[in-house]
Amino acid sequence: MEINSTALSLTVTDVEASSRFLKTHFKFQEKWSADGFAYLTHHGLNMPLIFLESGKDVLPEAIRNDKVSGVIVAFVVDELEVEYERLKNEGVTITEPIREDPWGERLFQVTDPNGVVIQLVQWVIPSDSQFTENHSGSQPW
Repeated sequence: MEINSTALSLTVTDVEASSRFLKTHFKFQEKWSADGFAYLTHHGLNMPLIFLESGKDVLPEAIRNDKVSGVIVAFVVDELEVEYERLKNEGVTITEPIREDPWGERLFQVTDPNGVVIQLVQWVIPSDSQFTENHSGSQPW
């Protein structure tokens, strides 16, 4: 199978609130929007984010009234502390403070008005030797 592109589509209660959050704090651009729909892009990403309003007929009946849950949208950045301070200064609530996992992932999380968890990640050398054997000095993704 050949995959030509991909997108992440999230079902939320208030499409405009999630769209505004990404535009305001993460420099996304809204390319298309309609009632209950927003298609956002970012100059640094090849994957658009789409927000769909829960309850709309365009959604399959089995998931029509679901809302995003258990999903983390991760953005890899070069200067984690700078982004942390910038978002705090912009009044964004940090829902998970900076931490470092033993496999070399430094991260923090914020949550948009619809409960979409956005995680900012910076890759570092793992602190646990079991993860350093395969560490090539670059991010795993």
